[in-house]
Amino acid sequence: MAAAFDTLSASKELQAAGFEQNQAEAVAKIIRAGQGDLATKDDIAALRTELGAQHTELGALRTELGALRTELGAIKWVLGLVGALNIAILVRLLLI
Repeated sequence: MAAAFDTLSASKELQAAGFEQNQAEAVAKIIRAGQGDLATKDDIAALRTELGAQHTELGALRTELGALRTELGAIKWVLGLVGALNIAILVRLLLI
């Protein structure tokens, strides 16, 4: 949450600088309204923490993906061997 903005103080300072009262109040209100979208240091720290957690989770998913790729490679090898054995059996049966 953004720090509180003292519109009364700002209005008085603007009036002291030569603004008329209604101008000073309008400027102070505009500044206060614009503060709602500002990020604080706490907001940024929370975002960094969240990004760090997501980075860790992404690393774990990459590790898991690597393991799945290894398993898929083994499955492809076994299926190739089974296919080759089936062809060998078929050739053997046709030659009998």
